[in-house]
Amino acid sequence: MDSSKALKTTKDSSIVEATSRRDFFKKTAIYSAGALSAASVLSPVSLKADDKAIINDAPWGQKLGDVVNKNPYGMPSVYEHNNIRRTHDLLSSGDAYASISMCPIHESEGIITPNGLFFTRNHGGTAQIDPNEYRLMIHGKVKREVVLTLEDIKRYPSETRTYFIECPANGSPEWRAPQFNSLQFIKGMMSSAQWTGVMLKTILEDIGLEKDAVWMLAVGSDNASNPRTIPVEKALDDVMVVWGQNGEALRPEQGYPIRLVVPGWEGNLNTKWLNRLEFSDKPWHAKEETSKYTMLQKSGKAIRFFWVNEVNSVITKPCPEKPWTHLKKGDMVEIEGIAWSGHGTIKGVDISFDGGDNWVEAKLKGLVLPKSWTRFSYIYKWDGKPLLLSSRAYDDFGNIQPTIDEETAAVGVESVYHRNAIVTWEITAKGECNNVHIRKHKKA
Repeated sequence: MDSSKALKTTKDSSIVEATSRRDFFKKTAIYSAGALSAASVLSPVSLKADDKAIINDAPWGQKLGDVVNKNPYGMPSVYEHNNIRRTHDLLSSGDAYASISMCPIHESEGIITPNGLFFTRNHGGTAQIDPNEYRLMIHGKVKREVVLTLEDIKRYPSETRTYFIECPANGSPEWRAPQFNSLQFIKGMMSSAQWTGVMLKTILEDIGLEKDAVWMLAVGSDNASNPRTIPVEKALDDVMVVWGQNGEALRPEQGYPIRLVVPGWEGNLNTKWLNRLEFSDKPWHAKEETSKYTMLQKSGKAIRFFWVNEVNSVITKPCPEKPWTHLKKGDMVEIEGIAWSGHGTIKGVDISFDGGDNWVEAKLKGLVLPKSWTRFSYIYKWDGKPLLLSSRAYDDFGNIQPTIDEETAAVGVESVYHRNAIVTWEITAKGECNNVHIRKHKKA
C-alpha cells in the first residue's frame, strides 16, 4: 500500500499539530512570577502558598541518607515497586518453566529496557551456566570446525547495536476479541536493548563457509535447547553473537553468558545460552518450527519459516494502566507510544481520535534506528469527550500497520503468531481507558 495515499488528516480544531509545538508553548504559556516549564503547561497544577510539601523542610533532607555503597549493585527506588515484569496463567497454562514474563512497557521511557525489566520467555527454565565451562561449537559445512570458549569469542572485534526482541506471540490472545484490559499483557512480550558482541559474519569469515552452506541451525544448551533454522543469508547480514546487554554482562534469564541476536526476527530465533551452530544445505524442520511458530491460514494450512516481525505500534500513554482520569476539560496532554518494524526503520506514525476514520501525523522523537523501538508523540487538548484512540505505523519498506479486518481477512482468526493489527483505546468522558476492537472503518 502506498503510504502517501494512506495518510488522511483531520482539521478538528481541538487537535494541536505536533509539528507546531513551539508555537503551542508560546500561545499557551502560563506566567506567574516567572515562566513555568513546558511540562507544567502540559499538566497544569494549582500552586498554593500553604502547601506543606514545599513550605516545610522535607524529612529526607533533615537526616543523612544511606551510605554510598549500601547496595553494591544499585536498586530502584522502593516507590517504583509496581514497575516489574508480570506473568499470567492464561499465557503459561500454569507451567512456570515454559512460560513468559511480560515487560511493563507502560512504564518504559525511551527505547532501552532495563535488564531487570526485559521480557523473559523460557521453554525449560532459566539455565545457570559457569562461564569457565561455556563452549560454542561451530560445525557442519564450514571450512574449519571450531569449539570456542567465552574468551575466544570475546577476542573478536566487538560492536554495540540497539535492537528490539519480540516474541511472535505478542498480542496473540487478541485474535478473536479483547482479552486483557492491560497494555502490559497485550503487548508486553517485547523489549529493546543495547547489545554488545561480535557480528556472526566476522566469525564465519574467519573459519570459512562451504559454498553449499545455505542454512544454519542454532541450538541452546538449556533444558529445552530450542533448535531453530536460520538462513545463512541472514546470518551473514546483521546477526550478532552477544555477551553484553545495556553495558553489562547478559543476565541468566537473557542467555548468560552468550546468546544470539537476530534483529527484527521472531524472538525464539534469538537463541539463549547458545551452544551450537551447525551449517547445512537443507533446513532442519525442528520441533519448535513445525509443531509451533508457524502461521495458520484460513485454509487450515500453515506457513513455516515465517520469521520477520511486522510493522507495529501501540500508544503507551494513555493506556489502561495510565488513564486520563486526572485530567480536566481543556487540559493539554502528551500522547506517546512505541513503533517498531522487523523489516527496517519506522518512517512515520499516524494517530486517530475516532477509531480510524481520520488520521493525523505524530512526531517521531529521540533516536530513530532500524529494527529498534521508535518513540512517537502528539500534543493534544482534551475536551472531555469520549475518544477512540489508535496508532498506525509505517516503515521504510512501505509496510503499513493493518486494521483488524484487513489482517483477519488475510489470515483468519485461528493464528497465534505475528498479530500486528491496529490497537485502539476507548477513552471515556471520565478519562478511563479500555482495550477495544474496531471492526468497521470508513473507506478512504
